[in-house]
Amino acid sequence: MTSQKILVLPGDGIGREIVAEAMKVLEWVGSRPGVSLLIEEGLIGGSAYDATGGPLPEETVIRAKKADAVLLGAVGGPKWDRLDFSLRPERGLLGIRKALDLYCNLRPAQVFLPLIDASPLKREVVEGIDIMVVRELSSGIYFGEPRGVETLPDGRRRGFNTLVYTTDEIERVARRAFEMARRRTGKLCSVDKANVLESTALWREVVSELGARDYADVALSHMYVDNAAMQLLRNPRQFDCIVTTNMFGDILSDEASMLTGSIGMLASASLGDDNALYEPIHGSAPDIAGKGIANPLATLLSVAMMLRHSLNCPVEADLIERAVNRVLGQGYRTADIMQPGAQQVGTVAMGDAVMRALHGLE
Repeated sequence: MTSQKILVLPGDGIGREIVAEAMKVLEWVGSRPGVSLLIEEGLIGGSAYDATGGPLPEETVIRAKKADAVLLGAVGGPKWDRLDFSLRPERGLLGIRKALDLYCNLRPAQVFLPLIDASPLKREVVEGIDIMVVRELSSGIYFGEPRGVETLPDGRRRGFNTLVYTTDEIERVARRAFEMARRRTGKLCSVDKANVLESTALWREVVSELGARDYADVALSHMYVDNAAMQLLRNPRQFDCIVTTNMFGDILSDEASMLTGSIGMLASASLGDDNALYEPIHGSAPDIAGKGIANPLATLLSVAMMLRHSLNCPVEADLIERAVNRVLGQGYRTADIMQPGAQQVGTVAMGDAVMRALHGLE
C-alpha cells in the first residue's frame, strides 16, 4: 500500500492550534483500513520569515510539489505589518499558490441546520443554502504586473495594480466550474463587471463560448458583481455554483460565509492540475491566538475536502462532515458560534468532541 504524502503548514496566529486538531483527525484517517498517510510539517508566512528571513522558503515549495496535498492553517499578524510587502506573511500564501499553479479555489457555503439561527439573516432566507464559489486564484489583480507605489515628479504618490486575464486562464477555471456545476444541480452563475472592465468583458465572452461549445447541459447565467453581492443577501438560494475572478471571489466568498453564521465554519480547496492546498478561510485571528478558543471546525472540514478531492477517501470525508454535524447538534459551540443554551468549549474540546463523534459513527 503506497502512502499518500501530506505537507502540513500550520503558519501563524491560530494556525498551529487549529491544525493540531486536524492532526488528530488525520491520525484517525491513517488508521483506517486501506489508508496510509505520510505527514510532514513545513514553514510558511510569518513563522517562516522569523526562521528563514522570507515568508516562503524554497524547501517548502519543493516539498509541497512532491506532496499529494497540502494542509495550511493561516498566515499573517500585526507582528509583521511593518515589513516590506514582498516579505509579509501573505506573500507566502500568494507565492505558494503561484508556485503550485493553484488556479481554482473552491469555497463552499453550506448552512449547518443546528447553526441556522446564528446567521445574521432570517431563517427563511438562509435555510437550505448550499453554494459553491469557484474562484480563479492565480491571476487577476492580485498577480498582475506592473504593480507598486511610485512618487510622481510633483511629489504626489501613486499606487497601481493591474487587472489582467488571458483566455486560457479564464477557460481553465471556467471548465472546472462547469464540471462542478454538472455534478451538482446543473446551474452555473458567472460573476463579472463586464459593463466597466474590459478584462471581465473578455471573461464573460470566454465563459459563454465555453458553455455553448462544451457544456450545453449546464444552465449558464451572468451577473454583475455588485448585483451578486446584493442578491447573496436578498435571495441566496437562487445560487448553486458561482464562478468568478480572483478579487471578486475573495470578497463574495467571505460574504457567502457569513450567511452560514460564522466565517469560522468555512473550508476551502485550492486546486491545480498537479497539486492541491486546503485551508480554512478565516485567517490567522491574531487577537485570539494562544487563548485556546479558536474554532477548528473549518480546518476539519478542509481535511474532509482534501480527502474527497485529492486522497480518494470519500467515505472518511463523509464521516468527518457527519461528525461535525453531530457535534453541533449536541450543542457544542466555540465562542464565535455561541448561542443561548449551547455549551461553550475551546479549541481542544471541540476537536475532542469531533473525534468522539467519529468513533461513534464507525
